[in-house]
Amino acid sequence: QVQLVESGGGLVQAGGSLRLSCAASGRTFSSYVMGWFRQAPGKEREFVAGISRSGGSTYYADSMKGRFTISRDNAKNTVYLQMNNLKPEDTAVYYCVAGSSVSAASTDFGSWGQGTQVTVSS
Repeated sequence: QVQLVESGGGLVQAGGSLRLSCAASGRTFSSYVMGWFRQAPGKEREFVAGISRSGGSTYYADSMKGRFTISRDNAKNTVYLQMNNLKPEDTAVYYCVAGSSVSAASTDFGSWGQGTQVTVSS
């Protein structure tokens, strides 16, 4: 399995932006479908965005479309999540994931990072 380490979380005011990064170990990063999930306190984990192995295809949860952008740099073994126009309801722990299928189901991703906290104040 690939090891994942997220960074870039923090506290931001509503309407602001953050860019999360996820660094992956190993030489097979480009063989993984990558994604982001999040979990808010008291809520179930939810899918945020995913990206294909080449980066040519991306997909998002409806509530994130137009505000969040996922991208990857296979030369740097890194996947990013650019988050714009953040809202208080975006407050959550954000997890980077790696898997073998283009999917929005958490069970299809076998590798998870430790998570990074994003807090959006109103």
